[in-house]
Amino acid sequence: MILPRPLHLLFVFSLLLATPLAQAADEKEKKDEDKPQPPSVTEHETTIGGETFKYTATAGKMQMKDDSGKVKAEIFSIAYTRHDTDLNKRPITFCFNGGPGSASVWLHMGMLGPQRVRIPDDASTPTPPYTTEHNPHSLLDVTDLVFIDPVSTGYSRPAEGEDTKQFHGYEEDLKSVGQFIHDFVTKHERWTSPKFVLGESYGGVRSAGLSETLQDRYRMYLNGIVMISPVVDFATIRFADNNELPYILFLPSYTATAWYHKKLDKKLQDLPLEEVVAQAEKFAYGPYSRAMLLGSSMPKKRMEQVIARYAELTGLDADYVRDANLRVPMWRFGRELLRDEGYTVGRFDSRFKGIDRDNARENYEYDASGAAMTGAFGAGMNDYLRRVLKYEDERVYELGGAVGRWNYGRFENRYVDASNTLRQEMNKNPHLKLFVACGYYDLATPQFAFRYTKDHMMLVPEYQDRIQVEKYEAGHMMYILDPAAKKLRDDLVEWYDSATP
Repeated sequence: MILPRPLHLLFVFSLLLATPLAQAADEKEKKDEDKPQPPSVTEHETTIGGETFKYTATAGKMQMKDDSGKVKAEIFSIAYTRHDTDLNKRPITFCFNGGPGSASVWLHMGMLGPQRVRIPDDASTPTPPYTTEHNPHSLLDVTDLVFIDPVSTGYSRPAEGEDTKQFHGYEEDLKSVGQFIHDFVTKHERWTSPKFVLGESYGGVRSAGLSETLQDRYRMYLNGIVMISPVVDFATIRFADNNELPYILFLPSYTATAWYHKKLDKKLQDLPLEEVVAQAEKFAYGPYSRAMLLGSSMPKKRMEQVIARYAELTGLDADYVRDANLRVPMWRFGRELLRDEGYTVGRFDSRFKGIDRDNARENYEYDASGAAMTGAFGAGMNDYLRRVLKYEDERVYELGGAVGRWNYGRFENRYVDASNTLRQEMNKNPHLKLFVACGYYDLATPQFAFRYTKDHMMLVPEYQDRIQVEKYEAGHMMYILDPAAKKLRDDLVEWYDSATP
């Protein structure tokens, strides 16, 4: 059919007009897709520390952009803000776990958040299905809380087309987490609030590094840093043929574990835990360190005395210690201590016991403590996000394990160590305080390892009292044990008061 000329021109014009309109619609749709999902904001009430108060929970993603405005990633966080306070004076704490590659679920649902996952105090594995409950040990009465999931953990992801390598590394991680904290403080007008960071495990390295990133890059000076079971110097925990330091620093935790499982002789078993650990620390820094330094040049009689004392303090057989040349790494100890009973002991919490396929292997098949907790924390977090916080996301909430190779950059060919960075920033900011919580039954980042780190930070004597270290009769996540969680809260409430103007 041939249209009359006026109609033909109208048809052509409509086609020409439709093209840019379609393009504009496509561009608008693309821009809408680029916008982050709106946060879920919910209102709640709780009772903590004898106070009943209301608070707002905000769960959502913040776009991390470069200077050109290009979106590089979306970082997921959950923030809790108490109502009846002056935000200009109210402390705010940015919280994260470690890994590297772990979401903040452990601190969130175990220690700090208004609800928690419960693990039996007797170190038994909880029975599924799992639930959450009110957390009487939360710090929300003392400080607002922001739980950060670094890129590739939780619901945080790189933007489409962005390489994960720009986030998966020591420097890269500090840049992205530091920028998130800066952007959050700016967006929510919290520059006049007392500011804290709180990290667990590798979160110790991260928080030490962040003290530099925040203070030097953003001129954001901190009031305090809280480290839960931290590692700050990897030389203290990395067993190697050319690094004998961990053998010395793990020994008191071996003693604590043997004491818990009643593997010491009666003379030691009848002592309180603190006293028997003190004996192990004295031996570790004394005869054992000397034996490690002297090696085969140590007189045989003296070596036999050291072997006997090592066996006495660890519950291991003297022949086994001799055959190991006094060098028993954690995975061997975890397998050997309860071999006669057919059990292994946990790495994160050596109170937990596991069972392997056979009883002859040199190391354990799995970490019994990790296996006991992961299911409960995973289910608890997923249920809590949807049922309580009303947050929906089709993707998997990554508790950990989604991050591959980690770039340690400046530490290539040497052990990662952020202790000097921490010392420098504490010198620059004489008001910056540090609180460190360690567990006696932690075979991942032992308490004696941090004592060594602290003693070798080279802080001037007048600054030493700005570091407070507390030890708990529990493991890496000491807050899963209710008595330890209560003590930890009490210690932190007092410390926050001292660290807040």
